[in-house]
Amino acid sequence: MLDKSHKFVTCQTCVGRQNSLLGHLCSDELEHLNSHRGCNYYKKHQALFLEGSFPRGVFCINQGLVKIFKRGDEGKEQIIHIAKPGEMVGFRAMFTEEPYKVGAEALEESNICFISKDDFLNMMDSNPVLRNGIIKELSKELADRADFITNMAQKSVRERLAFTMLILMDVFDNQPINLSREDLANFVGTATETLIRLLKDFKEEGIIEVQTRKIFVIDKQRLHQIAGK
Repeated sequence: MLDKSHKFVTCQTCVGRQNSLLGHLCSDELEHLNSHRGCNYYKKHQALFLEGSFPRGVFCINQGLVKIFKRGDEGKEQIIHIAKPGEMVGFRAMFTEEPYKVGAEALEESNICFISKDDFLNMMDSNPVLRNGIIKELSKELADRADFITNMAQKSVRERLAFTMLILMDVFDNQPINLSREDLANFVGTATETLIRLLKDFKEEGIIEVQTRKIFVIDKQRLHQIAGK
């Protein structure tokens, strides 16, 4: 439980910042950023922003996980990314000055800070390291998304599940994968019933163990083989 710990988060003490785009800010820049951002507690399933809304700034994840997703014509979600502590969410749409093409929602109780559009753009103008980092991040994301789309389009559901679980092992930092079956199915791009059947197969093959909704990966090498990685 995070309770009200967001009230005590500062940019100087934020653990997630060390591995983020803001990790190279000097002390003066950190002090300025700390005075120009707000940090809020988000409940599970609480939205950061909605698909179709206009960006007002960027979100920095201090604690918790955030799913980035798009809804299909029938309202079904397709999760395209799960952001973890240290990641910044929402700055891509801000540059295009177009509405969000995706939505973002807390997967669990989270502490998330917000930097307004004007403050963030001013930081970019005055900090070439930050500006170059964002350019690299956008370039990397383009390549990652291309790989993700290719894998999801060309692999079987079983292969996609193995591929997704390898991604989630990194998201959960090699701790048990703790997602609802619906969210996991929406990440894999399949029906919940199909996902449950495949998880049962993986369990019987000794690849995973399941405790309630937590998934423990026992044989990572086998996941790599199934995913074709």
